[in-house]
Amino acid sequence: MKYNRTKLLFGEETFLKFQNTKILLLGVGGIGSFALDALYNTGITNITIVDFDTYEESNQNRQLGSHGNIGRVKVDVMKERYPNVTAINTKITKEWIDNFDFSSFDYILDAIDDIEAKVHLIKKHFTKIISTGGGAKRVDPSKIVYTSIWDTYNDKFIRKVREELKKQGFKKKFKVIYSTEVPINATMGSFEGVTASFGLMMASVTVQKILKKLEK
Repeated sequence: MKYNRTKLLFGEETFLKFQNTKILLLGVGGIGSFALDALYNTGITNITIVDFDTYEESNQNRQLGSHGNIGRVKVDVMKERYPNVTAINTKITKEWIDNFDFSSFDYILDAIDDIEAKVHLIKKHFTKIISTGGGAKRVDPSKIVYTSIWDTYNDKFIRKVREELKKQGFKKKFKVIYSTEVPINATMGSFEGVTASFGLMMASVTVQKILKKLEK
């Protein structure tokens, strides 16, 4: 059976909860594509994916779906790989966030790499969001943690997000997935062993949140 190992680990009741969970995944690149794969293979298939990008040759070292699909729209390829998803090909902007209906989703998975959009999303929907920093320029997945954004360090991207949130008066409790590892160089290189681990951590946090809800 396709989901037999999932059911053995979590039980039938929890598996039904997985299938009834509705996810919005923003960004299906080096992090988001692996989060999607892990959740979908676990039986969480009611997922809406949003991305505007197409595959480039430089994506092939870290993004699921990139091989053999250069020039194609990412969400279209992901829809072929994971047929139950709803695919939206659009750029995630402040305006899109303001106009999109987030109310029906249980969790919003934020793999956005645009600071303005990320900050706006967190401010509006922080209670539902599972958010990540960037995985570039790092080699050690054991340094990835899920912790308060106010306690983060060694991540320039998350620092900019944190500072902008402060500037805009956001002071709520909010956790992010990020790496404490010191970046190894000044260029935008990446290693799938880390970027994929960010996505897998995102999937794990989602599953843990569902399990915690069941305990209540």
